[in-house]
Amino acid sequence: MVAKKSADRNTAAGEGVATTAPTASATDPADLAVRPGEDPWTPEEVAEARTELTGEVLRLRSELETSGAALAGLMRDSGDGAGDDDADTGTKNITREHELSLAAHAQETLEQTERALARLDSGTYGLCEICGKPIGKARMQAFPRATLCVEDKQKQERRG
Repeated sequence: MVAKKSADRNTAAGEGVATTAPTASATDPADLAVRPGEDPWTPEEVAEARTELTGEVLRLRSELETSGAALAGLMRDSGDGAGDDDADTGTKNITREHELSLAAHAQETLEQTERALARLDSGTYGLCEICGKPIGKARMQAFPRATLCVEDKQKQERRG
């Protein structure tokens, strides 16, 4: 029974890694941080987290590409304001600012997501970057880009 479970876990992990990431993680899923009382990470759970993060990276890169094209069009058209009234010029400025804000947010989220994938590969996924304690498996599953435990995140938010 134990041998079968181990073989099933290895098969599932191999399949998950092959379809979701170009290289296998050197870290054993059971070595990833969990809080006391939580079950260790399974290969399936790690594969699910990796799939979610990888999908998010692809989505964000596509979003940034689309946003870049939209911004290029807005910048190109911004010089062609002859005959525009103040309202048209204001609308163009607001649209450009909004597009820049969306692009900046997508870029920041992409960087966080790529960092989470790197932490997954290095074995530091699930460890708080401030105190070094486990963030908690449930929190990581709900928010895979988390880098702080609940306590340190609350402290950070209070400081503003």
